[in-house]
Amino acid sequence: MPARILVAEDDVKQAQLIRIYLEREGHDVQVVADGRSAIDRARRSRPDLIVLDVMMPGVDGLDVCRVLRADSRVPILLLTARSTEEDLLLGLDLGADDYMTKPYSPRELTARVRALLRRARAAEGERPPVFTVGDVEIDTARFEVRVAGEPVALTGKEFAILAVLAGEPGRAFTRAQIIDRVFGFDQEVLERTVDAHVMNLRRKLERGRPGRRYVETVYGRGYRFASHPPAPAGGGR
Repeated sequence: MPARILVAEDDVKQAQLIRIYLEREGHDVQVVADGRSAIDRARRSRPDLIVLDVMMPGVDGLDVCRVLRADSRVPILLLTARSTEEDLLLGLDLGADDYMTKPYSPRELTARVRALLRRARAAEGERPPVFTVGDVEIDTARFEVRVAGEPVALTGKEFAILAVLAGEPGRAFTRAQIIDRVFGFDQEVLERTVDAHVMNLRRKLERGRPGRRYVETVYGRGYRFASHPPAPAGGGR
């Protein structure tokens, strides 16, 4: 089936060659030439797959992969001229699904793309886009949250913080880790900005639910989502 594919490659000839081969497969292909554009385009257009060159100006492909993995499961195929085992393992550890070393065969690239799309579609068929922790239900496809069945309106950053924390209940995240996963390359973000978002998130989740505490402060560390949110108490906190 045709897919929306984002190609991030600063070599114009290579990018055009990849586009030609993928369009022959019937795919809708968009091309960008640097890492920041790749992040922006991926977040706006939500492609089905990303072909990502590692060596790009400004923000390299490994950092793009790390940022996108904070809030997306999109399959990522890395293209790299680095052939050492350490470099390849780093790419996989950051969330890449597959990699190819340069020079590569365009026909093999299209075959890898087909395989990644098949795997992603099979996984989507098995895995619902909704997960729950206690009475909190998070729909990552529709960006919706419900607490005890009632919808809770969150901002984009609040939703992203909740998804990070609730994705691993009980794990304590530092403010720096939250900034890294939620804000990416926005260097102006301060730790107190995280505190403000968490305060608003708590207020919205706990509104009308006295005694509940979903997001816990871990003193000296940061924040965590309660692995077993407490039952309502008889009064206030």
